[in-house]
Amino acid sequence: MTEEQQKTPLKERISTAISSAADQMRANADPHSQKAQDKAAASSGGRRPRRAKLTLTRIDPWSVMKTSFLLSVALGVVTVVAVAVVWGVLGAAGVWSSINQMVLDVIGENSSDFAIEDYLGTSRVLGFTMLVAVIDVVLITAIATLSAFLYNMAAALLGGVELTLSEEEK
Repeated sequence: MTEEQQKTPLKERISTAISSAADQMRANADPHSQKAQDKAAASSGGRRPRRAKLTLTRIDPWSVMKTSFLLSVALGVVTVVAVAVVWGVLGAAGVWSSINQMVLDVIGENSSDFAIEDYLGTSRVLGFTMLVAVIDVVLITAIATLSAFLYNMAAALLGGVELTLSEEEK
């Protein structure tokens, strides 16, 4: 078997899979089109994809609060770790001693009384970062929970968001 003969069936399979996926996508984009559904059924072996038209009318605020709390805590941890890493890299790169030297050159004194670490020390910066992270956790959790309540009120008035779900055949 030559290399060209081995590639041809693969090319045909890829082409068939792509055209089938395109037909399914067209059928999913317009669920009311009978022509698109018939073409998708023909390309997928005669079986129409199952569809369910659903309306999202309520979001549970308690589950939103739990999820947003967990994600905001993760974001807070990532923030504190990122600031600690950046601060450590700046210290290892000699930025603080360079700033100290520049300030002493500007002041013009030979004494080394000035140290930027006294004002922007690692513990002070990490403490401020932790404070900001805790405030972010509280705010993000509260805003997400409030958003769920507001969505529920809007959905009660307007009917919610309509979704069309489709099942793929594997």
